[in-house]
Amino acid sequence: MNESMVLQKPGQLYICATPIGNLEDITLRVLRILREVDLIAAEDTRHTLKLLNHYDIKTPMTSYHEHNEQTKSENLVEKLMCGTNIALVSDSGMPGISDPGRELINRCHQLQIPMHICPGASAGISALVLSGFDSRRYAFEGFLPRDKKKRRASLANLVTEQRTIVIYEAPHRLLTALQELHKHLGDREIAVVREITKKFEEAKRRRLSEAIEHYSENAAKGELVLIVEGAEPAVENWPEDIMFHVEHYVEMGMSEMDAMKKAAKDRGVAKSEIYKAYKL
Repeated sequence: MNESMVLQKPGQLYICATPIGNLEDITLRVLRILREVDLIAAEDTRHTLKLLNHYDIKTPMTSYHEHNEQTKSENLVEKLMCGTNIALVSDSGMPGISDPGRELINRCHQLQIPMHICPGASAGISALVLSGFDSRRYAFEGFLPRDKKKRRASLANLVTEQRTIVIYEAPHRLLTALQELHKHLGDREIAVVREITKKFEEAKRRRLSEAIEHYSENAAKGELVLIVEGAEPAVENWPEDIMFHVEHYVEMGMSEMDAMKKAAKDRGVAKSEIYKAYKL
């Protein structure tokens, strides 16, 4: 990096979320920034061009994807150091979340290049909310590793994970993923959320065994997010006092009604019995 680059006031990097389906799911701020910056670094310029054309944005683009992330980050850093303002976008959602971006962001931290986050749509968060599972605490796994050894290790780590689990998966690998989850985690409840914000948006909650049966007969289509309920807490001896038992789950983030249902299931009694004792 030459001396003129160091003396030049650096540009700014804008990390911009883009729609995950419906093109209307973009903020006014992101649209303004995409128009005002000097350059857009896009995961797939052909994909981003559709978004830019939709909003009549003419800003030049350059490709920035997983296969050139290392070398292209250095090129973009040089441009930033020379005063170029750059918007970083992925094909959909937030750059850096299971998408390219982390390498460039880290380099900007190292060189103290100004950065701004421009939030928006996120498939993982949207699917988690749509699933109805506990969202107070969750574990974002992104895509499970493709390497068999690493994949088995990841699945083994999820066995005792009590937080709601968020996983990205491709349609052609869905059935295999469901079978692996069932094998490692047991017959937990899962929400298969697909085509978020699009015409055929769907969120179906089933037991893993039921999901396997369904997708064995019906091929999955569209972008997918899997939301898996967390493991039950390892408690060998439930509190003798029913109130303490219910409060145990309330403190974990459950509603009183759900906590009473869970306590009834633990004890093998009717929910009405728990309700009467808890409400005394």
